[in-house]
Amino acid sequence: MTQSILTYRGAVYPWHCDHMGHMNVMWYVGKFDEGTWNLFNSVGFTRDHMREHDAASAGVEQNIVYKKELIAGDTVSVHTTILEVRDRVLRLQHEMQKNDTGEVAAVMVLTAVHLNGTSRRATPFAASIKAKLEELCKG
Repeated sequence: MTQSILTYRGAVYPWHCDHMGHMNVMWYVGKFDEGTWNLFNSVGFTRDHMREHDAASAGVEQNIVYKKELIAGDTVSVHTTILEVRDRVLRLQHEMQKNDTGEVAAVMVLTAVHLNGTSRRATPFAASIKAKLEELCKG
């Protein structure tokens, strides 16, 4: 079974909520994005690596299922599972849970592409980063 890792912990603040009183969709995406960057950092795809190797990434597809509304004061965690690693492509799943109940609030499947930062063309992940991603994918 593929390993799930904690990539984000945070809280829902009043300014995250819309006129209906629940966290607006833009904040779900933001918290998932922070989880992605924490995952990248954990495998060595850091800001410094990106600068030194002219590397970048781009999300090319996001599918989100909203399961439970979140309101101000809720605390959440994002657990991330690597679904697939290819030379230039990473597919992962983020699951956002309410910390007090463990209920799943939302699930996002993300497809990201590794890019050359200048040409913006897809290029292979560095071997060391790909190996770490594959290790996480195998669990």
